[in-house]
Amino acid sequence: MFFMRSDWGRLTAATIFLFVLSGCTADRYFMVAKEDLETLNQSVEEQTEQVSSLESRTEENYQNLTRLNEDSTKSILQAITEQVKKPTCPPAPKEPVCTMNQAGDNDGRADRLEGKVIVGKVEKFYLVGPGFVYDARIDSGAETSSLDARNITRFERDGSNWVRFDVPVPGSDDLETIEQEVSRRVKIIQSTTDESERRVVVELQFMIGDHRQQAEFTLTNREHLSHSVLVGRNILRDVMLIDVGKEFATELPESLPAKDNGDES
Repeated sequence: MFFMRSDWGRLTAATIFLFVLSGCTADRYFMVAKEDLETLNQSVEEQTEQVSSLESRTEENYQNLTRLNEDSTKSILQAITEQVKKPTCPPAPKEPVCTMNQAGDNDGRADRLEGKVIVGKVEKFYLVGPGFVYDARIDSGAETSSLDARNITRFERDGSNWVRFDVPVPGSDDLETIEQEVSRRVKIIQSTTDESERRVVVELQFMIGDHRQQAEFTLTNREHLSHSVLVGRNILRDVMLIDVGKEFATELPESLPAKDNGDES
């Protein structure tokens, strides 16, 4: 089929008319007028500036509140620090110590330095209870003090552990029996051997010079040793100072009872 020139012209004109019509329709429904677009952009910019200004004021208010809170907290802590005193722990209890003055010309003597009794390497030692006086060796190398005890026998009394032992009577071969409640038991390692020995520990009262004290003593046979009593660090600590160049630096009271029940303090 062939189109005539006039038919082709009419077809072209119709096509151009439809194209122009469709363009007008698109502008009507999909395009925004230029003046309206500028107004919209200006409105968006103004709102953006307002939001930015609001954010700045909010940040500034937050920082101000934070500073106020910090200042208030510092003031409260400072007031607490000034008003509340730091707690202090009570001093550790010391072993019971007391002095005993006896009637007579000599009430005993013990020189002191900063409140501590000055003793030599050997001192007269009065054992309260049986009332015996021994020569005691003062030894800072020994942890626990020791007393010569023979025939050590443990037994129970009123649900508690007790011990019965004999102590030598000074100046004779006799022995005297003492009964005492057991304080504890300790393991002693001999310096000459690797073997250990379990010893009973009791609390006894004694005097050195005019100083009277109650302390723990281990019970062991010291018959083969030079001194019946050994005074160790558990007594010396915080109480006595040793002058190794002296012996018998203290004096016991002249009037000491032959026996003492230990009730005096």
